[in-house]
Amino acid sequence: MHLSGQHAFVTGGGRGIGRAVAAALARAGATVTVLGRSEAPLRAAVSAGAATGFTVADVTDAATLNRQVSAAAAAHGPVAILINNAGSVASGPFSKADASVFRSMWDVHVMGAVYATQAVLPGMIARGFGRIVNIASTAGLRGYAYVSAYCAAKHALVGLTRALAAETAKSGVTVNAVCPGYTDTDLLRENATRVAAKTGRSQAEVLAEYRRDAPIDRLIRPEEVAAAVLYLCSPEAAAVTGTTLAVAGGEM
Repeated sequence: MHLSGQHAFVTGGGRGIGRAVAAALARAGATVTVLGRSEAPLRAAVSAGAATGFTVADVTDAATLNRQVSAAAAAHGPVAILINNAGSVASGPFSKADASVFRSMWDVHVMGAVYATQAVLPGMIARGFGRIVNIASTAGLRGYAYVSAYCAAKHALVGLTRALAAETAKSGVTVNAVCPGYTDTDLLRENATRVAAKTGRSQAEVLAEYRRDAPIDRLIRPEEVAAAVLYLCSPEAAAVTGTTLAVAGGEM
């Protein structure tokens, strides 16, 4: 797969799945800009060769995000590949989740993807080529207890993916979602630590519970998710749009 000459923009690209995706795209020849809220991991990604450049922004801030996308396009060329990966997790019983919890999950997972997509989609359509991959989750395909707000947002992201794919099907732009199961990232381990603190269990016990959801009995590796994303970004995937590709060890 050769992506030489293509500019890829990866939100939440400083660590975890985002960084693995950025590195895979860079190895395939793409020029990669990573975006995130913290500068240090973004700089580290560039230093490690996982990205060409970085920009700092919160995806829930539409105005700033638009400026940063425009600046990245001015520096490296128009964005041909967009990976909407930025995210966070909120866990707890539904009975204790107030509106702010649901709003925060909606803002980062859904509106963050909306803002980034709106910033690049018109140019993609005008050029007759584009690849948009939304990093959703198996939580966008099934329900999990104690993460109702996260599940609701990820289901919405899958719905957005399907709707945009239908709108852009004849334009040369594809829109797909990758739905990882529990993936071995800093974000997952941080959430496991919070769950452990709330429930009196150890982090190891919480992680073991996560592993039990997948028949392969292990966490997914970020590089495995990145490989799926890389395929969807390739010229060979031109006929693949509106799909949800689960990378979940047989869970689905």
